[in-house]
Amino acid sequence: MSHFLPITLDEVKRLGWEQVDVVLVSGDAYVDHPAFGTAVIGRTLEAAGYRVAIIPQPNWRDDLRDFRKFGRPRLFFGVNSGAMDSMVNHYTAARRLRHDDAYTPGGQAGFRPDRAVYVYSRILKQLYPDVPVVIAGIEASMRRLAHYDYWDDRLFPSILADTPADLLNYGMGERTTLKIARMLDEGMGVEACRTLPQVAYCLKDPKGLKDIKDFVELHPFEECLKSKRAQAENFRIIERESNRIEADTLVQRHGNSYVVVNPPEPPMTTDEIDASFDLPYIRQPHPKYKKRGAIPAFEMIKNSVNIHRGCFGGCSFCTISAHQGKQIASRSERSIIAEVKEITRQEYFHGTLTDLGGPSANMYMMGGKDPALCRKCDRFSCIQPSICKNLNGDHTPLIELYDKVAEVSGVRHIFIGSGIRCDLFSSSPKVEGEERASGSFDSEAKGGGVCNDNHGWRYFRKVVTHHVSGRLKVAPEHTSDEVLKLMRKPSFDLFVKTKRVFDEICRQNGLKYQLIPYFISSHPGCRLRDMADLAVKMKRMGYRLEQIQDFTPTPMTLSTEMYYTGLNPVTMKPVYVARNADEKKEQNNMFFFYKPDLQPQICRSLHRAGLDNYIKELNIGNRKPIRN
Repeated sequence: MSHFLPITLDEVKRLGWEQVDVVLVSGDAYVDHPAFGTAVIGRTLEAAGYRVAIIPQPNWRDDLRDFRKFGRPRLFFGVNSGAMDSMVNHYTAARRLRHDDAYTPGGQAGFRPDRAVYVYSRILKQLYPDVPVVIAGIEASMRRLAHYDYWDDRLFPSILADTPADLLNYGMGERTTLKIARMLDEGMGVEACRTLPQVAYCLKDPKGLKDIKDFVELHPFEECLKSKRAQAENFRIIERESNRIEADTLVQRHGNSYVVVNPPEPPMTTDEIDASFDLPYIRQPHPKYKKRGAIPAFEMIKNSVNIHRGCFGGCSFCTISAHQGKQIASRSERSIIAEVKEITRQEYFHGTLTDLGGPSANMYMMGGKDPALCRKCDRFSCIQPSICKNLNGDHTPLIELYDKVAEVSGVRHIFIGSGIRCDLFSSSPKVEGEERASGSFDSEAKGGGVCNDNHGWRYFRKVVTHHVSGRLKVAPEHTSDEVLKLMRKPSFDLFVKTKRVFDEICRQNGLKYQLIPYFISSHPGCRLRDMADLAVKMKRMGYRLEQIQDFTPTPMTLSTEMYYTGLNPVTMKPVYVARNADEKKEQNNMFFFYKPDLQPQICRSLHRAGLDNYIKELNIGNRKPIRN
């Protein structure tokens, strides 16, 4: 019979265990579901025969009894902050404390500390100094080298230089965690694990560098503190190596120590990713939380299915490729359909799959036509600034997958909640939008016409007509082509043409659907004029924006490095950055040009900036004189 992994001592005793092999400590509540990393790692270790217990959201303020309840694990402690960096989880883009936490029962805030990985690992080493501590997850992964921290507004050293952790397992961790467990189980010691791919560690003795083959040495942390250019140059190397399949080892000196980051594991095979998703998850939060309320993050994804990992989009502000990898690891149809059938057996399922996607909606089963060329490639994206000629971007497997999942008994609706990358469509959106928008798409559906290179627009039509609940969300991110270049996103023209196609599909099929755009303010390179131009374009298109956010710098993204250094690490040219809180607020206000209570503020901002023409175009000027 299926069981939850134990989170209490009573559960451990009921299992008859005298000692736990691995204890996982997490900043999230325990949800036994493949969308939650702690459950994935725990089930992976369990399947290999290890006894695993979890300490979810331990109390770090009291006598530390939560950290001591299972005693000393036989192999190691595994530590993560949860599905999010704890600082992103806690604070808004304006650095204000959030009052809720989607990964906690009842959505309550306050159940994890700031910088959770730092806090947890220090406590564990204090209590059990001789037990290996392996840190992992998004917080550890994105802070593996010197990085800018937005919340303290300063450059931080590698998390390995700030914590007593023995090892850092970055990226998606199933394979590496299992290798660590096996090596420790064989009595090899934690230092032997430093030879593994996809780990990082702190080397106290520089003599150990002679044992590392073919490494690239970055500017030391202390030099980066003095020179933002040095930090920008480092990131250019870090990003290049993150995008390569056959990467070099990276080394960065911190004082008298050296942080070493080994190359990543090769991309997971379909069999490997299937094995991870096929583990016996109960697909529920632990019953201990029943009286505390629902866990919002689980409620959001409980009826969705992740069909692949990785993203080759290369957006400047996104951490997906740095964490999951640029290469796509896709599940088999068998594994996906098996999970769908499992969902249909859940009492909370009522016939609607809320998503069948991943980091993006439409990269399933895509990759290089010639894998040998991919092994040599260090491009940040397979589709920007143009689609790689080696990319197999065929949407046919995805279209067929949707059809097969729709045939599963109990499934009435399949909605696509993940973002669609229209810049992945190999045919020209100009041809599709302008010459074929009034047509029936019949020739494309039959394989004819000029637009069926990778069946992208055929896929789009299928999504709009069968897999939209009324609103389809896309992410143009901005209207300024200069800002979009820095974001590594396509021209806003693509959104305009996509909307034209969308509206025509809806007209042909009698659908009253909406295309909802996402936008970001205050991204590096963005000025108030760019936001005013965005507001005017949205007004002309009839939009009152909802899906918006202010840019939040998070570790290990190109956008964050531009924000901190004021340089584009790719070109080393200066980039304008809105760092002042008032200026950021002014930019964000432009999203809400239609709100009467904000219009006086918007008018004053535009007037001070000499942009009075936008006041007229937005029709928001009042009759009273505008004063500075």
